[in-house]
Amino acid sequence: MKQHKILSISVLMAGGILLNTGCTKLDEEVYDQVLETSFRPSEKDIPAIIGPAYTIMRPMYAGWQGNFDLQEEPADVIVTPARPNGWYDGGTYQRMHNHEWNQVQWQPQNLWNNCYNGINTVNRILFQIESGSIPIANGKDALISELKALRAFYYSLLVDTHGNVPLVTDFSDATLPQQATRQQVYEFVEKELLENMNNLSVVADKSMYGRINKWVAKAILARLYLNAEVYTGTAQWQKCMEQCNDIINANIYILEPNYKNNFVTANENSKELILAVPYDEVFATQNSIHMKTLATAHRNVLNMAAQPWGGNCAVPQFIDTYDPDDSRMKDTWIMGPQYSVTTGEEILNYTRHVDGIALAGFFQGYRIGKYEIKVGARGGLSTDFPVFRYADILMMKAESLLRTGNAADAATLVTQVRQRAFATTNPAKAAVTADELTKGSVYNYGYWKDGAVTEVQGGSDIPFGRFYDELGWEFAAEAHRRQDMIRFGVFHRKTWFNHRPKNDGKMRTLFPIPEAELNKNPNLAQNPDYR
Repeated sequence: MKQHKILSISVLMAGGILLNTGCTKLDEEVYDQVLETSFRPSEKDIPAIIGPAYTIMRPMYAGWQGNFDLQEEPADVIVTPARPNGWYDGGTYQRMHNHEWNQVQWQPQNLWNNCYNGINTVNRILFQIESGSIPIANGKDALISELKALRAFYYSLLVDTHGNVPLVTDFSDATLPQQATRQQVYEFVEKELLENMNNLSVVADKSMYGRINKWVAKAILARLYLNAEVYTGTAQWQKCMEQCNDIINANIYILEPNYKNNFVTANENSKELILAVPYDEVFATQNSIHMKTLATAHRNVLNMAAQPWGGNCAVPQFIDTYDPDDSRMKDTWIMGPQYSVTTGEEILNYTRHVDGIALAGFFQGYRIGKYEIKVGARGGLSTDFPVFRYADILMMKAESLLRTGNAADAATLVTQVRQRAFATTNPAKAAVTADELTKGSVYNYGYWKDGAVTEVQGGSDIPFGRFYDELGWEFAAEAHRRQDMIRFGVFHRKTWFNHRPKNDGKMRTLFPIPEAELNKNPNLAQNPDYR
C-alpha cells in the first residue's frame, strides 16, 4: 500500500484522536459516535477531512466506464469490439464508437454522477468548515481555497463533456438548481481558480501528492484556456501560455528521462506527475484498465491473481502512424507473442489486425500496456493515473505558440518532449521543425474493412496535423484523445475504423444531459444535438 494516499474520514479515525492509549480505567463511558462539537482537528487530520472529496476521482478516472472510457471510446486510438467471449454489452461500445450514444448511455452519465458526487462532497465540507462545525484553527483559508479549486476541477470536466450544467455551490440550498450555460460554467471555473490560486500550497512533495496545489490549479486553468475556443468561441492561447510559463519557471517538475517512469507501479516517485489519481491493488482497486484490455489467456503470461476480461485494443490505423523508432509505441502497447513468465512457452500472440467492431478474435488488436502490469497482478493496479504531467504543460504551451504564429519555439518544445522517445533508437529523429508542425496528419483516415483502409480520407487537410499526431503519440491511452480531436476539428468530420461521421448536422461534441437528471429536475433542458 502507498502510505501517502488520501484516506476517507471515518468515526474510528475521528475517535482515534480522542483516545488515551495509556488509560487503565475500566469503568469509563464508551461512545460509539464523535460529536462535531467535540472534534478539534489538528493539521494531521486535514487529509482525512478532505479525503472524501478526492477519493471520488478513483472510480471517475480509471474505473469501470469512467473518464478513461468516456474520452477514449469515441475517439480514434482505442476501440472495444465484440469478442467471442462477449463485449457487446447491449451495444454500448459500438454506440460510443459510432457516436450514437443516447441520454441513458452509462459512460457520460457515470462522469456526471461522479463529478456531482465530488462537487456535493466539497460543498458539504465547505459548509462544515465555514459554519464552524469542523473548526479549523490553522490554515483555514488555504483549506477552503483547496476545496474550491477541487470543485473547479470537477466543473472543468463537466464543461468539457456536458457543457450546460447546474452550478451548485451551496450545500444548505435544497431547491432544485438552475441550469447554467457552458459559457457561465467556463467563467465560474476560471474565476474560482484565479481567486483561490494564491492561497494554495506551492509544495509539491508527498504531502500534497494527489491534491490540488498551486501548480495543479495552474494546469487545470491552462487546459481550460487551451480549449476555450471550443467552450466559448473565443481562443485564449496567450492566457494558456501564461499559466504554462508559471509552472515551467517554478522549476519543480521535469520530464522524466525514461517515459515509463510515469506509468510504473511506483509512479508516485515520478517528478513529472503534477496531478495523479492514487490507486492501490488492495485498498483502492478501481484502476482496471489492464482488466479491460488483456485477453483472458494473458493471465497465464503473468500468473495474474485475477483473470482479465479481454476487451479494448488499439485501432490499427493509429498504430500505423508511429515512426518505427519511436519507443513510445512499445511503451504504450502490448504486441506480438506473449510468453509465460514461469515456463517461457508462448501463450498468445496479439496481432495488429482487428476484423471489425462487430466481432474480433480473442487476440486481435494490440493491448494497452502503458500502465505497468506486474507479475501476479490483481483486479486493480497500484499504478496511479496521470491527470497532468509536465509533458502536458510543455505541449500546451507549444500548441499555443503554434496557433499564434510562433512555430519555431513550438518546435523546440516538441523536440524536447520527443527526445526520450528516440534516445536509444535514433536520436536524430527527435528533432521536429517548425515547417513539419504546420503540415497535415499522417493518420490514414478512412473506413477499415478486410484489413485495409477504404473510403480513404487521410489527414493531410488537418491544420497543424503533425502537432496533433504528436499529442497522440505522447498521450495515447491517457484520456486525452476525444478532447484533442474536437479541438483540431477531426471528431465530427472524419472516418476511422468502423466509425463514419453523421450527416445530420449534429457535431455531438457535447454528451447529452442524462435522462435521469432531466426527470428529477424540470429546470434542465437537453443539449441541442439531442433534442
